[in-house]
Amino acid sequence: MSETAERVPVRRLLALAIPALGVLAAEPLYVLVDTAVVGHLGAVPLAGLALGGTLFTVVSSQLTFLSYGTTARAARLHGAGRRADALAEGVQASWLGAGVGVVILLLAQVLAAPVVGLMTGGGAIAEAAVGWLRIALIGAPMVLISLAGHGWMRGVQDTVRPLRYVLAGNGVSLVLCPVLVYPVGWGLEGSAVANVAGQTVAATLFVRALLVEAGARRPDTEVMRAQLVLGRDLILRTLAFQACFLSATSVAARTGADTAAAHQVVWQLWTFLALVLDSLAIAAQSLVGAALGRESAREARAIGRQVSWYGLGFGIVLGVLFAALSGLLPHAFTNDPAVLAEIPYAWWFFVGLQPVAGVVFALDGVLLGAGDAAYLRTATMLSAALGYLPLIWLSLVSGWGLAGIWTGLSLFMFGRLLTLLLRARSGRWAVVGATRTSEPSSTHS
Repeated sequence: MSETAERVPVRRLLALAIPALGVLAAEPLYVLVDTAVVGHLGAVPLAGLALGGTLFTVVSSQLTFLSYGTTARAARLHGAGRRADALAEGVQASWLGAGVGVVILLLAQVLAAPVVGLMTGGGAIAEAAVGWLRIALIGAPMVLISLAGHGWMRGVQDTVRPLRYVLAGNGVSLVLCPVLVYPVGWGLEGSAVANVAGQTVAATLFVRALLVEAGARRPDTEVMRAQLVLGRDLILRTLAFQACFLSATSVAARTGADTAAAHQVVWQLWTFLALVLDSLAIAAQSLVGAALGRESAREARAIGRQVSWYGLGFGIVLGVLFAALSGLLPHAFTNDPAVLAEIPYAWWFFVGLQPVAGVVFALDGVLLGAGDAAYLRTATMLSAALGYLPLIWLSLVSGWGLAGIWTGLSLFMFGRLLTLLLRARSGRWAVVGATRTSEPSSTHS
């Protein structure tokens, strides 16, 4: 079979990637609206929301294996023609998410005050954050059920229904948030209740879809144990990301208010474009997993090459676009001359790294789709330990400012690029079969 025959039609790739982009963008957009609503309550509620929301995000982001891991396992089964078993993965991931979510909910009621107090030293902001967090984490089981739902639906190559469910949930939250905060008079706590309501709607839709297609099934500890093994590697990988990004924010803040503000502007743009590029990675996960489930390593490798080239091209376009906007876009975020003077020290790193990010995120999707989580874990942790973290803290000691921080990010991204290219070229990730049990003895399978 020729490589051309193995290429995925662009229309098919976009049919998976565009709805996935909608899902990825929906939550940040809702957070912006939530922030605007709460912001009119005053500085203390807004600071409480910022702190509580950060802690909520840290907790939920550590459990994204329920999405990515389930996609990898379900996609293989779907590609092997075992749709019922792919749905069963979704059932067990949902049970697992519900169980872990209940544990988080209970721990939050006990630990919220001590953790927030440790971070802030107490006071009005801490009190506001604790009140918001205790209510918001009631939604933890629903959030994790939804993550599992995204996972199995992506695995069976359905990214449209998740978009509908997320929009439905966020729509409920958008309506309730201003009503509960102001006319009802619940203030900051009203924001948390609106979040929980929206999360419940989305989770209910995912559960309903699963019950219709798979029926009611009991928990299967063997399947959940296998999911947790994959999840362990993805959690460690996420922890490496968190350590890097939190360190960068901390060093920027310690360097000075202007530096911190400039870093925040460029970092939020970086995060937004990462979501844009990640939509391509989600499509790659589904397609690669299905190809390997069909026992076609050749097709999976061809998809990996194709998606990587697309990622490179997409990254170049974004880099050129934001280079052209360098004199205009920063003014949309701030009119402070000191902050604007700092932004270029990060801006040109941000622009230059877009092609690298395009390839890195694409290959992340390829290897995640193959279930190659152990390699991703090790590569990410090594890149963080040898590149990003040393440069970040050295820049604080040496007074390098944003240039040092973003040099660290550059080393991190180039480290990831090198390790991912080596892995992709080796072909050892392309393990065929309905489940990933071992690595091939050669790259010619």
